[in-house]
Amino acid sequence: MGPSLLLCCHDSTTCAQAIKNWEAKHEASAEEAVEVVLCFQNPPIVKLDSKVLGSLKKCKKLSLSTNMIDRMISLAGMNELRILSLGRNNIKKIEKLEDVASSLQQLWITYNQISSLDGLACLTNLTTLFCGHNQIKSFSELDKLKANEQLRDVLFVGNPMYSEVATKEEARIEILRHLPNLKKIDGGFVKPSEIEAAAQQTNTD
Repeated sequence: MGPSLLLCCHDSTTCAQAIKNWEAKHEASAEEAVEVVLCFQNPPIVKLDSKVLGSLKKCKKLSLSTNMIDRMISLAGMNELRILSLGRNNIKKIEKLEDVASSLQQLWITYNQISSLDGLACLTNLTTLFCGHNQIKSFSELDKLKANEQLRDVLFVGNPMYSEVATKEEARIEILRHLPNLKKIDGGFVKPSEIEAAAQQTNTD
């Protein structure tokens, strides 16, 4: 019984199998699709496949959330990709986004195990970063996003860094101190009073 249980734990769906399932369900070619949803595979996807995903040349939104993916890979060939959804996986590091650096506008990566915001500076057109419920421990990590000049909408709630402040309102001000061009934080629009408070705190430091 022990070996069979162990085998069951290691069962997984490959990217190729997931795409075949998607094509059968939609009666369409994934290579021609603008949006491909490979979420919640049973058994889950554990390893991504650059060659298979690279065939999705017309894909603008790729959804891979709610699997057991352990690491990001090169997405060479996905030159049209605008939105990448990787929420609810086991990813520890943001990496290998260089091949979609000019096209990717939104990265959804909540509920993972990310502790650093390295790996995002190459995304020159990134407007949206959903990175809540990860392992970011300090607001100083946000300074790494200053290179992302188009960034306007972020979600960080649920990270350990929120323990540095007493309230969510204070967290919003702290985020604005590091990223003053934001328009939305944690789902709420930035208020003029928050911009002013962040600027005042920055000036008094």
